[in-house]
Order: sequence, then C-alpha cells, then structure tokens
Amino acid sequence: MKVSMGDLIEETNRVTVEEVRKLALPLGTRVVAGDGMLNRPVSWTTIIYPEENTSSKALQRGEMILFAPQENNGTPLTTDLDVVRWASDTQASAVVLSDPASPTAIAEANAYGVPVMTLPSGSRIRLVEKAIVSLLVDRKGQIERRGTQIYRQLTQISSRNEGMPELIGAMARLTNKAVIIQDKRLQVVYTAVQPQFVAFWDEIETFMRKLDNLPVDLQDRHRVSEIDNPVLMQALPTPGVARLVAPVITKDVGRGYLSIIGWDSDLDDIDLLVAEHGAAACALEMAKAKAISDTEKRLRGTFLDRLLNGDVSPQEAVRQGERFEHDMSQAHMAIVLTWQGEKAPSLRRLETIVNSVTQTQRASALVWQRERENEVLVFQTADPKDSVGTAMKLAKSIGSEIARQFPNARVAIGIGQPARDVTVWRTSYRDAVQALDLAVRLQTDTPLYIGDLGVYQLILSLSDREKLATFCDRTLGSLLEYDMRQHADLIKTLEAFFACHGNLSQTAEMLIVHRNTLLYRMNRINEIAQIDLNRPETRLALHLALTIRRLLSLN
Repeated sequence: MKVSMGDLIEETNRVTVEEVRKLALPLGTRVVAGDGMLNRPVSWTTIIYPEENTSSKALQRGEMILFAPQENNGTPLTTDLDVVRWASDTQASAVVLSDPASPTAIAEANAYGVPVMTLPSGSRIRLVEKAIVSLLVDRKGQIERRGTQIYRQLTQISSRNEGMPELIGAMARLTNKAVIIQDKRLQVVYTAVQPQFVAFWDEIETFMRKLDNLPVDLQDRHRVSEIDNPVLMQALPTPGVARLVAPVITKDVGRGYLSIIGWDSDLDDIDLLVAEHGAAACALEMAKAKAISDTEKRLRGTFLDRLLNGDVSPQEAVRQGERFEHDMSQAHMAIVLTWQGEKAPSLRRLETIVNSVTQTQRASALVWQRERENEVLVFQTADPKDSVGTAMKLAKSIGSEIARQFPNARVAIGIGQPARDVTVWRTSYRDAVQALDLAVRLQTDTPLYIGDLGVYQLILSLSDREKLATFCDRTLGSLLEYDMRQHADLIKTLEAFFACHGNLSQTAEMLIVHRNTLLYRMNRINEIAQIDLNRPETRLALHLALTIRRLLSLN
C-alpha cells in the first residue's frame, strides 16, 4: 500500500497534545507525567511567568500552559505545582515546563490527570509559543518547518560521529514507536523496540528479513530511487500493526531499509517525516561507514599482499593483526576462491558472500579480494583439533551460500596445508592455488584440499591419453554400455559410493534411494563388470577409472 504525505495529513482544526509535542515543541521535549492522556485537544496556548499570579490570568478550556523559566533569584509568585493545580482547575490540555519538574508537581499531575512535559535546556519560551500557534493556524506550513528541523537534528548526530545506534534512538524518541534499520540483504543493523511490541517482536523481525515481504516497489534496490513516494506503508502479520518503510539510498542504489513500526491507527505525519528524513540521515551514516570500511580493507589488503611476498616480519605481522583485531600468531590455512565460467557475478560479490558466511559462522578469518589474480583469498585460523575439517566446513558453507544466491553460477575452491606461522603463509597459499587450478580443470564446485590431490596430480602428469582411455574402457566399458542400453545409473551409483567412502547408508542417502535398491545396484555392478567390489584392488581400479574418465572428458 502506497501512502503520500497528503494521505496521512488531514487539514483539521483538532490538534492534540501529542501532535503539539511531535510537531511544535522542541525536539527532545520529555513527557514526565500524564503520558496516557496526550490525546487531549489543544485549543490555544498561553505563557505564565513565575513573577505572575495565576489568579490574574483568564484561561480557556483546552489551552496548553507554557511555564517560563525563573529569571532571577527572587521568590516566585507561582511555582510549577501552582501551575499544575491551575491547569487541573481550568481543564487545560497540558503543562509545558521550561525548568525540570519538581517531584511534588509530577505527583500532583499524575493524581489530577494533567499531562506535563519539560523542554530541553536552552529553549526559548516565545519561540515555543510561536511554533504552537503556527501549528494551530497553519498546520501544513508547520509540518514543513518541522521536517527541516528533524533532518537537521538527525544529520547533526551523524556529523558528530555518534553512530547509528544514537540515530535510531533519536528517531524512536521523536516518534514514540519502534524503529529498525536493515542493510541491503535485510540483515538487522540496529533496532529500538517499544515495550508494547516486545511480545511479538521476533515475529515482526522474521517477516521483515524476507525479500518477498518487502513492498514490490522496493525489492529492486537499483530502481528504488525512481519511485514516486519515498515512504510506503505496509501491514505486518501482527493484527493492527503496520510499518512505514523507506529505502536508504546512496548513489541512486538502495543500501538498506528504515522502518518505523506502530499500531496502524497511530502512524501519522510526524512518523512519515521521520521515516523520510531518517532514511536520508542513515544514508549519510552508511556511506561514511562504507568509506571507512573500504579504506581499512585496502590497508589490510596491501599488508597481506606484502605478507605473501615475504616483506613482513612475524613481529610486524602480529602488531598489524592487533589493528585488525586478529591473532596472527596462530596457525592458519589458506582458502582461495574464484568464479568459473565467463558469465559469472563480480569478484566483489564473491568477496561479500565470503565475508557474510565467515561472520555468520563467527569464523576467525582474514578475507581480501585480489583483483589482479581474479580471486578471493581467505586465511582462516586453524583448529588445533581438526584444521582440515574446519576449513572444509567453511569452504562448503560458502559454496552452499553461492549456490543459494546464484544457482546458475559456479565457484572453484582450493584449500592449502596448515601454516604454523606467518613465515609459511606463502606455502599454504601456493598449495591452495594449486588445488584451485585443479578444481577449475575438473569443473567442480566441491572444495579441494591439497593433501587429497596426489592421485589427480599423478594422472594429469601422464601424457599417453590412448593408454588412459584403454584402461578406462577396460574397467568401466561394460557398465557404461549397460547404462546406455537400459537407461540405468550404475556409473552414477559408483561415483556416489566412492564419494561417501564406501558407506552404504550415506550413499543411499546421496542417491535418494532405499538401501535395498542400492544393494541391488551394487550386486548388478559386480555381475555386469564381473568384478568383486570387496577386493581393495578392484575398488582402487574403479576409482582411478572414474577419475580418468572425468579428466579425459575435460581435456
């Protein structure tokens, strides 16, 4: 559902205390009493000075009383407690205090049901009065002025380097609603949750993390800058709850999403203003954070390239690692990745996926993009108990995420031997590159570990293709012929069998067949090829033949 400023703003003479707080009172005004009575209508406003006596002032019903600050050390004729009692007697809409409220005034206000607010320090009471009158007589003009104030306040937070949490907190205070900022992948960056939404916040976040649940106009982040309305309204799964969502745009591309969440009947013009200007302020914050991140990434990449070239001592490596919050004294393993094929996503996209997976798994790793080498290089801290298994798990997780995001793209992954210290990182890297090259030749997206590749390297070194083909035909020929004639899967069954290291249960699971079906196929392989799979020599010959067949088909 699209919503424009005109949809939310109705020209009306009825202005409530809450609307005055949001649209006219200085940003940072606090409600200290009567929070549940802010829907009272405001008819006008009047200023009372401490030097004046309330008995000399006439007050209409529904007026908002502004109590000016004490300007001298003399004894005032009127205190904040007097003003609260007067407001109750005359049925005023609310009291706004320039100075902090006394405990007795707060207690009296709560007892009589009088909303009381306090202005931020330094507020000028005449300007406050002017803003309230402006809202009462020219709502549209005051809203435009308020939008400028909101944008100025939010951008000042960014310019003071107070960070995204303070920015989101300020928006939550301005709207009295929940606020959430997400990145371009819909991962939650920061949230400010109001108490009334805590019980079902998990449900709200789960809904908002799914791309299909974004309004259609916002799903293509490369076109969000073209939409007519910068803020859209959307109902959420929780009954009665909705959000205003705005794209966070830098350089005409959506970098994230800002949402203000509240009861659908409570979302109003100020929320719309905060969503629109808040998204712009978040764009500045994200652009600044990205510039810092890119600079750090370049510095880290330069350092790590020097490390691979042997230009960095172990002592310097440890010191630099402390800057990156990474322990360089531990053993590491190199993992190298590259896209396969011509029509592949960008190398930067590959780096982003790798970073995302390492962060999700909380893997201790350094990641950097090497453009000249057309690769992404990862140095993962080695697990003392199972260094290869840990590196293989991370590599497979990256491969799975790539397959999920880009089903038609393929990646090659090579893993090197563990490097006990930074002086031999180059060796681990060269090993990983060698494994990567073989993965590219095999056109496989299965991560290859250098320690497992001896047989592959031996076969590739043999130059007599005719003898290799003869060996392959002699060993597998009858099975290949049977598969073609009967449209069977005996070769596929053998490949799965070896991939699962001879484990029949895992093989059946990989092939998605019943264990009895697998046993039948294994018996047929023995019969047709006239072999005995229980013999180690037979298994070795079959495994070699399958490997040779794959290599010959690629070369």
